[in-house]
Amino acid sequence: MSAIRPGDALHRLRKEAPLVHNITNYVAMNPMANILLAAGCSPAMVHAPEEAAEFAAIASALTVNIGTLSRPWLEAMLSAAEAARAHQRPWVLDPVAAGATRFRREAAARLLELQPTVIRGNASEILALGASAEVQAATEVKGRGVDSNNPVAAAAAVSVALAKRHNAVVAVTGPTDWVTDGRRAANIGNGHPLMPRVTALGCSLTGIIGGFLGAGCDPYEGTLAALAYYGAAGEWAAQDERWAVQGPGSFAVAFVDALALMSADQLERTARIESMARADPTGTQPAGTQKAE
Repeated sequence: MSAIRPGDALHRLRKEAPLVHNITNYVAMNPMANILLAAGCSPAMVHAPEEAAEFAAIASALTVNIGTLSRPWLEAMLSAAEAARAHQRPWVLDPVAAGATRFRREAAARLLELQPTVIRGNASEILALGASAEVQAATEVKGRGVDSNNPVAAAAAVSVALAKRHNAVVAVTGPTDWVTDGRRAANIGNGHPLMPRVTALGCSLTGIIGGFLGAGCDPYEGTLAALAYYGAAGEWAAQDERWAVQGPGSFAVAFVDALALMSADQLERTARIESMARADPTGTQPAGTQKAE
């Protein structure tokens, strides 16, 4: 069992109510803001190049999502990440479809140079980052984005190498989540099959990670807590009769309620975090239920 206490981390997030600065895609802005509010954060969707750096300097944490990428937005992302690093603010990189085009590969590589605290992506995105960074064990990948066919296990070795190279926590999300800081690693088995059927839930998870980091949690332990909290809320929303979920639409509403209503004690009871003896992706990984990637 992991020594992490995700319930304590959730209590801290709600006590601190961190201001999370998000430069995210058009599709994710509204659901991400509502999800962050439900969790107890204060979200800000600030992407203008003229103010991104100034805002990142005062926020508790920054998240950067390259889903709807353009040159002005990339300028804002780079300046915000530089400001976050200069002011010692944690920031999270979500390299959506990082291997799909040359523009995305180059943008992701430039952002990696600015030392994100956490990198969160699905298997194909992490593999693409590894390939662009010439990380050992990475192969040529043309990432399809959020609906990747690559299993988490295929990206685990690359994630360890990325974590060591960039001094970052890397979270590979999929049927079972894998998190590593290059020395430690853990699997998170929480989640529900309805989660990837709602658009922007994966992008919003990046915001939740930013919230835990902005509340002062250790990057590795905060990421574990964020993923367990998110997945456990998905399970509760889908399975509890009070919400009478019928499909993706009703689930999306119930999920926001579950995030808001989940107590620290409930998270402590339901989190499924399994720590590895070492960051060895070749070991046996427990099966988990699918969640938003």
